[in-house]
Amino acid sequence: MTITIRRATPDDVPTLHALVERAYRGNAARAGWTHEADLLDGQRSDLPSLTALVGEPRHRFLLAFQGGTLVGSVALLPPGPGLAHLGMLAVDPTRQGGGLGKRLIDFAEGEAAEAHAHAVEMTVIRQRPELIGWYARRGYHPTGEERPFPHDDARFGLPRRRDLAFVVLEKPLTA
Repeated sequence: MTITIRRATPDDVPTLHALVERAYRGNAARAGWTHEADLLDGQRSDLPSLTALVGEPRHRFLLAFQGGTLVGSVALLPPGPGLAHLGMLAVDPTRQGGGLGKRLIDFAEGEAAEAHAHAVEMTVIRQRPELIGWYARRGYHPTGEERPFPHDDARFGLPRRRDLAFVVLEKPLTA
């Protein structure tokens, strides 16, 4: 079945929120290989934050649909001149491993290049080596920078351990 990718609209936010939560947290996430359910409890996102991301004109929140069903998403945010930030890559756990994540990344990188970015960065929880390896196979490499995890901000989840931190990965884009 055909996958279509388009920008999110405010009307998509409730369905997007459900997808992100299902992909990252709780027992539903365990159906896929790339979840945070063993590291974090609570929510991954909230409706006000997603509404703000989707509504910000400089951001590109992309959604993938199959047969009218939302099956994946990725956010592309412009954090600085020439640099785009890729985040919130989510694929329905029952569809992970089928190439949709790679397709969403490729699409987002194309959007970043069109916006004149020279590189794409992302952050991944340091304690997720299998995911860091997956991104490395797609050309993303650690910059050596780490960023703190917001341990005391329940909007981002409830950590099961206090040593969580983000590693920064970056991929240069070719012209």
